Amino acid sequence: MFIKDYISKDYPAFNTSDSIEQANEVAKEFGYTHIFIKKKGVYQGALSQQFLEESPEGTLQTLEHHFEKFALLEDGNVLDSIKLFYTFNSNVIPVINKLEKYQGYLTCDDVFCEFAKYPLFSENGALLVIQNNKRNYSMTDICKIVESNNGRIYGCYISAFEGDDVQITLKINSENLSSIDETFERYGYSVVHKYYDDQKEELLKDRFGFFQKYMEI
Repeated sequence: MFIKDYISKDYPAFNTSDSIEQANEVAKEFGYTHIFIKKKGVYQGALSQQFLEESPEGTLQTLEHHFEKFALLEDGNVLDSIKLFYTFNSNVIPVINKLEKYQGYLTCDDVFCEFAKYPLFSENGALLVIQNNKRNYSMTDICKIVESNNGRIYGCYISAFEGDDVQITLKINSENLSSIDETFERYGYSVVHKYYDDQKEELLKDRFGFFQKYMEI
């Protein structure tokens, strides 16, 4: 998942001497949120297409104080891009080398297409969000609990910190999901959310429905 394996090169970086209007037109043509600026081949920063739309005529040099300095190193990991996409509300990230030379770019679509290949996203399965104290949780124990109930883990990750607690999201495949829930609770984990049809809960609902009908007779 090295960034250098996903670099696209058809979106140019503009020189500081290029016009704002020209850069804006190219950004709109490609449908990207930002344009990238270089000076003597060295990356200077990015500007949003919306900002360009509202700027007066002139060169990009006149907007230097508004350059946003974000980029990915070509020898980095695709995972490094997620925070940048979110922080800068961007659908495209520039890629540079260690000399800060513009090498190309990475898009949201590139990242989504890559992640879609992984079983965590591509396989059907149940999602569980469990919670425990930061000092007490163990990924080893979590895997053992699932596998001891004849389940298989497609992926797991820390999804939130809640005070002294940590929340872990799991995607699993099992025909014994209720037993997995119970085992987690027995080992001190709280099941915060679950996204699957719990047969035991459905059975209890059915029985409660029958009981209500009986009381109405």
